[in-house]
Amino acid sequence: MDISNIPPGGMHTVAWQGKPVFILHRTPEQIKAAGTSNGVSDPEPDSQRVKNPEWLVVIGVCTHMGCVPNKEGPGWVCHCHGSQFDDSGRVTRGPAPKNLEVPPYRFVAEDKITIGKA
Repeated sequence: MDISNIPPGGMHTVAWQGKPVFILHRTPEQIKAAGTSNGVSDPEPDSQRVKNPEWLVVIGVCTHMGCVPNKEGPGWVCHCHGSQFDDSGRVTRGPAPKNLEVPPYRFVAEDKITIGKA
């Protein structure tokens, strides 16, 4: 996946194993906000969820009932049952029990990633 055309603050969705994967090019403000875990239900440090702070790669499927959340303001909102996720994909409001899943991925170049095991 070539990510060079995603501007800071922009997001691109690709399909992987039949699921949407959100690739978010985070701004310095989004990175700073993701560095705190205040108000998250499933606290996991942002540093453990990303390989490069500028890029968040998560499976875009709500961990509650499998709906696809929408990007709204900071983070995502799942309109099926009201779960909210921050710009690190962590739950900030339930009923989702877990954070958005991070798929296996790796950077193969500065502006290219491969999703899945290689």
